[in-house]
Amino acid sequence: MFINQSKADTTFKKDRASEKPLRSIAKTVSWRIVGTIDTIVISWFLTGKIQTALAIGGVELVTKMILYFAHERVWNVINFGRD
Repeated sequence: MFINQSKADTTFKKDRASEKPLRSIAKTVSWRIVGTIDTIVISWFLTGKIQTALAIGGVELVTKMILYFAHERVWNVINFGRD
């Protein structure tokens, strides 16, 4: 029992130590949906114009997905905070 559990724990840690690019892409897209909705709502509130808010949100969507993906990949090679 303890041998299998120990092996499973080791495998889990090994699998969690590094993310594949596809996982980073999925996280990037899901987070950007949330972030872009937030940006559109704030922009609409500040400008009072839905077209302006959608334009700001559209630009922000693309630029921040690229930045977030790059950020995730850089952190994936940094060992800080890992066991």
